[in-house]
Amino acid sequence: MTESFQARDPRREAKWSPLREQAERLSASLPPLLVAAERLASAVSLGVHGRRKSGMGESFWQFRRYQSEDPTTAIDWRQSAKSQNLYVREREWEAAEAVWFWRDSSPGMRFKSEYSEVSKIDRATVLALATASLLVRGGERIALLGDGHAPSTGRVPLWRIAHELTDLAPGDTALPPDAPITKNSQFIWLSDFLSPLGDIEATMRRLARSGLTGHLVHVVDPVEEDFPFKGRTRFEAANARLSEILGRAETVQGAYRTRFRAHSEAVAALAKRLGWTYLMHRTDKGAQTALVALYMGVGGDKAAI
Repeated sequence: MTESFQARDPRREAKWSPLREQAERLSASLPPLLVAAERLASAVSLGVHGRRKSGMGESFWQFRRYQSEDPTTAIDWRQSAKSQNLYVREREWEAAEAVWFWRDSSPGMRFKSEYSEVSKIDRATVLALATASLLVRGGERIALLGDGHAPSTGRVPLWRIAHELTDLAPGDTALPPDAPITKNSQFIWLSDFLSPLGDIEATMRRLARSGLTGHLVHVVDPVEEDFPFKGRTRFEAANARLSEILGRAETVQGAYRTRFRAHSEAVAALAKRLGWTYLMHRTDKGAQTALVALYMGVGGDKAAI
């Protein structure tokens, strides 16, 4: 019986050791929310169709039936010979787009009720990073609005955005800044949209003037929509500047729900008028369905929203 041994190469080990240590340090420094986002993206990556669309390119996408407006040079005669119909070979559009992100970091986004396992800001961050991860896998360019970096593709901008979102301190405003942004890009805005409706509309119209296609992700804690409170209840604003005690909270439940629903519907109507998409997501629901809908919406499938 013979045994084989693989000789160790000290020079090769010395070469790769610093790289291994660098990779381990980088992995250890990744924000936990990015790890969660990557797992979420991996879970849905096989179940979505991606952002592929026909256009100029070299990669084959699909065959489709010949139409009268198609040039005869587009006919794939080999595929057509297999049936009685004429088929056109379509190629995938290969021009990478820029997708910008903005996640609301206002104090109210850190709210988490007993009916949810995660805060609004954590869920919004995971959805943003998971979407960014899927976009990077598809070769798209991503950027965080206001961080001073131009859109780029690869893992580096994803890690940078993750650290920016994780380290960002609570701000005084929930609205995207008036920062440079490339025209004719896509823009993903994740927020609880509790700002005054007039401010939201003004910001949306300012962004729309840049030719952006926007996608609003309305992140809601379940108590904000259901208002399940009863009896004597103390309510405090997220900035701790306002507080109020209601002796019988259930008496205002109906009026509150009506006002909350009206505000949400107004935001959705604004998005529709601008040709943007709108998605409401509750933090007591799974993030996977919301991620698929958002990712497909960015890819142009508005029926998924």
